[in-house]
Amino acid sequence: MRRADASSRRPRRRIPGDASRHHSGPRAASSRKHALIMRQLSVPAYLMACLLLGGASAAGYMANLTLQLAAILVLYIALFWRRRGPISPPSRQLLVLAALFVGLFLIQIVPLPPALWTSLPGREPILRGFELLGVPAPWLPISLNAQHTLASLFWMLPALAVLLGITLLGGYKASYLAWTILAVAAVSVAVGGIQVAGGENSPWYLYQITNRGVAVGFFSNANHLATMLLAAIPLLTAVVLSERGRGKNTARSSGIAVIGAAVFLVIALGLILNRSLAGWGLALPVLGASLLLFLSHRRKLPKWALGGAAIAAVGGVALVLTAPLGNNLTTDEARTSSTSRYASFGRTLSATPEYLPTGSGIGTFVDVYRSREDPSQITRFYMNHAHSDLLEVLLETGLFGAALLLLFLIWWTRRVFAIWHDAESDSFTKAATIVSATVMAHSLVDYPLRTVAISAIFAMSIALMAEPRAHSRRSKAKTESDVRHLSAD
Repeated sequence: MRRADASSRRPRRRIPGDASRHHSGPRAASSRKHALIMRQLSVPAYLMACLLLGGASAAGYMANLTLQLAAILVLYIALFWRRRGPISPPSRQLLVLAALFVGLFLIQIVPLPPALWTSLPGREPILRGFELLGVPAPWLPISLNAQHTLASLFWMLPALAVLLGITLLGGYKASYLAWTILAVAAVSVAVGGIQVAGGENSPWYLYQITNRGVAVGFFSNANHLATMLLAAIPLLTAVVLSERGRGKNTARSSGIAVIGAAVFLVIALGLILNRSLAGWGLALPVLGASLLLFLSHRRKLPKWALGGAAIAAVGGVALVLTAPLGNNLTTDEARTSSTSRYASFGRTLSATPEYLPTGSGIGTFVDVYRSREDPSQITRFYMNHAHSDLLEVLLETGLFGAALLLLFLIWWTRRVFAIWHDAESDSFTKAATIVSATVMAHSLVDYPLRTVAISAIFAMSIALMAEPRAHSRRSKAKTESDVRHLSAD
């Protein structure tokens, strides 16, 4: 008898497709299902954390640090655990813009040789300082304060995490995101009601520097709660339309309508208790756009509808700025106050040309503004932001930031027209256009994007605009892979 070859005694390898693979089928399917659930809940859960903890820009450092550390984890998962499905062209364009945005931060903190940075506008005082000390000029970056620029980049990590979590990871359902914002908005109104009832010394105010006497919820600034409440209105409309479209049951439709009306009344009460002039001014155009969203669910809107909504938005803002409602931008009192928007806008605009074309550096507004204040008017209060994100971006980033902002506005405008003229665009995608427009409009006269909570909402909205959901995809959901299900409502 021949001795058996040693290789014949080795255990057989399992090869793809043999019978042994089927034993792990249920376990693999269960694993895929759990991974799908984790993906769908990851971004909504992180968004909720941003809304609850990221309500301040100049306060809440530990809460914001926690969100930044968590953002690093979300970004890691989004970059290295990407979905297998293709990324839409609008998403790729948005990711390129995000990369350019991050690149702008990095360019501003790269040290430059003295011959280069001393030739930049606005650097003469720095150079004179080294000359008075008798010290050779060192290598310095474009930013007047590189530490603040780097800190500002860390501050934007949560928004980037939400953006990449949607566009790359695909870990979300639009309805989950909407319900997250609606839930936090409703709780914020309840907290705001307790704050108002307790008076200016109420212990329910979460931040020491805040707008006491009005409802601020989980924010430190009343205007920023107003921004979130306004964003909740079109999202509420989208949720109602989505839930009504799931069935023809009359009782179910009636119940959804009642719940939607109740949530809307809560939001309206919040805006009243909040007393934000910008919130009141933007309420009318937001309501009008939400009505267009509701009507577009069953019929095609006329071409002038979007133009009419834009005119209403301009009219709402103009009403607040011109009406005698006590705004601190156009009133006579604002012109004589050193802490008004009138003073802030004027000084920011006058300082901007001195730092063109590179800007003073992201995060350097306070340093630049203090250098231009009248010493006789300095009090214990100071301007932490320009109260206009547009003006602050122009001061800190110069022509490069303005060009990047223009590119984004072109992308955003094209997406708005594409979404609203596509009969198959779903309600959440259209609601996202209203939300993003609301945040940008408010940013003209305030700094909502400087808070983690509002920047996360804005990132969510533009990500939804980049990842459009068509009604027709729902009927195909059962025939697509598990990964493709991630992009289904």
